[in-house]
Amino acid sequence: MDNTLLYTKVNSLPENLKVEVFDFVDFLLQKDKKKKKKHSLKAGCLKGTFIMSDDFDEPLEDFKDYM
Repeated sequence: MDNTLLYTKVNSLPENLKVEVFDFVDFLLQKDKKKKKKHSLKAGCLKGTFIMSDDFDEPLEDFKDYM
């Protein structure tokens, strides 16, 4: 998007609408901050949420013909 065009359009608005645009931009910035914070996962954060069986590394019965 061309910043000059955006500036020209916003500059042509009446003052009360410029305030609304300003508030909306603040809203979008806050929304983007929350989105970035939400997806920051740390190593080990899912520990204990599932259990792997003891024979996990054993060959599957379905593939015996191919071994």
